[in-house]
Amino acid sequence: MKKKIGKYTAWIAGGLALVSALLMLRAPGQVRGLDVDGFVRLPVLEGGRLKPLDSTARNALLLIRGQQSFRHQDRTVGSGEWILDVLFRPQVADLQPIFVIDNPDVLGVMKMERTKDRYYSFRQIIPFINEIQREANAAQAIEAKLRTPYQSAVANLFERLYLYHRLKNTIQLENQQGLAAEIAGATAPGAAQRQATLADLAYFRPIPPLPGQKAEAWSNTGEALRALAMGAVNPGLDPMARIAWAYSVQDAPAFNKAVKDLQIATFGAWPEAQTHVDHETTFNRAQPFYVGMAIYVLALLMVFGSWAWKPEILRPAAFGLLCAGAIVQTAGLVSRIVLQGRPPVTNLYSSAVFVGWGAVLLGIVLERMYRNGFGTAVASASGFASLLVAHHLSGDGDTMEMMRAVLDSNFWLATHVTTITIGYSGMFLAAAIAIAWTLRKHFARVSPEISKSLLGMVYGIIAFSLFFSFVGTVLGGIWADQSWGRFWGWDPKENGALLIVLWCAIILHARWGGFARERGIMTMAIFGGVITSLSWFGVNMLGVGLHSYGFMDKAFWALSGFVGSQLLLMALAMAPRQFWKGKAARAAGDEAHPTKA
Repeated sequence: MKKKIGKYTAWIAGGLALVSALLMLRAPGQVRGLDVDGFVRLPVLEGGRLKPLDSTARNALLLIRGQQSFRHQDRTVGSGEWILDVLFRPQVADLQPIFVIDNPDVLGVMKMERTKDRYYSFRQIIPFINEIQREANAAQAIEAKLRTPYQSAVANLFERLYLYHRLKNTIQLENQQGLAAEIAGATAPGAAQRQATLADLAYFRPIPPLPGQKAEAWSNTGEALRALAMGAVNPGLDPMARIAWAYSVQDAPAFNKAVKDLQIATFGAWPEAQTHVDHETTFNRAQPFYVGMAIYVLALLMVFGSWAWKPEILRPAAFGLLCAGAIVQTAGLVSRIVLQGRPPVTNLYSSAVFVGWGAVLLGIVLERMYRNGFGTAVASASGFASLLVAHHLSGDGDTMEMMRAVLDSNFWLATHVTTITIGYSGMFLAAAIAIAWTLRKHFARVSPEISKSLLGMVYGIIAFSLFFSFVGTVLGGIWADQSWGRFWGWDPKENGALLIVLWCAIILHARWGGFARERGIMTMAIFGGVITSLSWFGVNMLGVGLHSYGFMDKAFWALSGFVGSQLLLMALAMAPRQFWKGKAARAAGDEAHPTKA
């Protein structure tokens, strides 16, 4: 009977989680009668790839504010409405508090006090733009990892201000007559200079190619106006001008008609673009990795509750939630693969998503084998932590950006990169299990059977990780031989991959030879997570080697904090349980077990 109840509980919990995820796919309503969703579904060329304007708006707002929406005048402003205000009503956008400023010295330059919410509008900042630019120019002359916190903050603020300035001058020049007037006067005196300015400042290219041109020949309005002056009429210009005018005066019917006309002009000539942008817009709306993160937290809380109350109900429910989270995350991964036309791991962001996904699947297998809740707990924690890391990495903008030339190989991305990332998943999961063992050992009773099962989990996962890490490292050497003419060059990334392989082998040999028992194996597994994190993130920030992707000050401190916390957990793992007991507790323990003396 208990098995039946648990089975139903798992299905109900997982089903409810999936239904909640599906509700995210609902199309948003109109804003003041304006078809904002139809506008942001229009394709644009930005960052080297074709994407819906929705992606550009979300990424730009994320870069500037750190969020994809914000509260203003007691309502939520989404990225679609925001980009429309920036493009066509800059006087409204300038009043919206989208610039986050934390550094007190930067606020000192602007003679401002820090507000509670830390967000400021462009109108508040613009009087001090010359001082900010001067300080930013001085900071940018210094290597990123050598800058002070103030220099990093002021340089970052200026970059966001310049991005905002470019967005405002992408479709039409700010404080000018508008796109319709530019079309009418494309050959008038002074028009060529304005067209050149528009072409230089444009952040993205919203005008589709003319019939007969290549698919990559998207243009910005400055380039389209320049072509118009030479007699080439682009059918996308007129509806874009009508969109600009209609939104500026908030004429909803005219705006919606112009959006529909631009969709017809664009998708009529490039029907394949519609499928792609509709898919990506739906992916953006679904936010599968945010939803997955929330489901993993619920699963983790439920499995914690199962250790104190009604385990026959809560433990299966937690497992059902874990499986639902895995399904949502899998759907997100598959969508990214289809959208990019690439294997699942192409950059640090996607590697964080994939590492967590691999750890979750391994945790599901462990839970099915041992059925004690630990597989669910460590898988949920690993899935949440990795998606949290990915969330912070997404702050750099488009996570599906064009790749470096050396990585432009689907075969090696699918073999070497995917294989070695699976090895990362295993090592992090083993470390998570060892951390769970450590915390349970000191703060709760752990039966010998549970301890034995946890040790078995760690042993099996480390053997799994050794296999994939070794195969991935060998495949990486073959790729390096084809790309750079040598199999091994002692590059920091290569050294990091080798260290993971060696550390896994050392753990297994220590267990086989009896050099390390339960406590030692768990401590070594935690340190395996440290080695993997340094190989995964640390070497990217060294500034040397062929795999160095640049210094990230926030990531540096986050990585340092992670390593420090793992060293403390290692010390805790090695400490005897009596370390936490008072004298009275030790005395009581000695009376209960007199033979221990």
